[in-house]
Amino acid sequence: MATEQVVEQQHEDPTAYAGVLRFYELAKRAEWQVRDLPWGEIPPIPETKGAPQKVARRRDMWRSVITQQLQADELACEMASQLLNIAPDHEAKLYYSTMVQDESRHTEAWLRLSGEIGGTAERDPHLDTLAHMTLEADTLEEKVFQMQVFYERLIISRFRLIARSSRGTVLEDLCNRLTTDDGIHHGAGMAYEKVLLQNASKQTKQKLVDAANRLLPTFVEHALWRPKERAFIGRAMHARDIERLKEDLEIGVRLAESLGLDVSDVELPV
Repeated sequence: MATEQVVEQQHEDPTAYAGVLRFYELAKRAEWQVRDLPWGEIPPIPETKGAPQKVARRRDMWRSVITQQLQADELACEMASQLLNIAPDHEAKLYYSTMVQDESRHTEAWLRLSGEIGGTAERDPHLDTLAHMTLEADTLEEKVFQMQVFYERLIISRFRLIARSSRGTVLEDLCNRLTTDDGIHHGAGMAYEKVLLQNASKQTKQKLVDAANRLLPTFVEHALWRPKERAFIGRAMHARDIERLKEDLEIGVRLAESLGLDVSDVELPV
């Protein structure tokens, strides 16, 4: 879909955007700055004792975790900017102006955190593919569903997991903040998608289902991918990863159903 700016439109029912505007206000109240993180007061990542090789291995593992989140938010900057440019509705543009700021702030925080622990690690190739599938999607409805309704909802559980594993660190603080931010992004996406689908044609709705079927196999590859620094965890946690993946896909199906989409044709690849 072309990314040129769309002329603003006003919905014939102004109350339709009440949900979007509520999340806009929540986003403004929840706003924070990278300087607010406890830099220098607590460790950036969990500290490890033992042999130098063990310490280095654990640091590399955390470096790979942070790299994947940095990669995700760099891509989110592109997607949020695209939504700001192409959304035709004034209320949605207001919200996306805050989302662009959020994703930029998240990227800055991950960049600073990665610098504190020695730089970045290997990128997830499947995550790059997923992002470009969203950026190149044909309709606004597809873009909002994929980024905010699906991705933003599923990352929340990942942030909670990382936070539980990194108590007393800058990483925990950052993940807690991002849990709140991405909860707002997801809520706003649900509210806007309901507006977009209210009078959408059957063809537009079917495009969402078709896009999901194209996207899901790559999402599975992304969910199960591990860089070399975490390959040993991937082998040990494969069964749990499959279980979590099934849960994620079931959440996606329920979200689609709650928006009035017919998901009987969605093919779950696990």
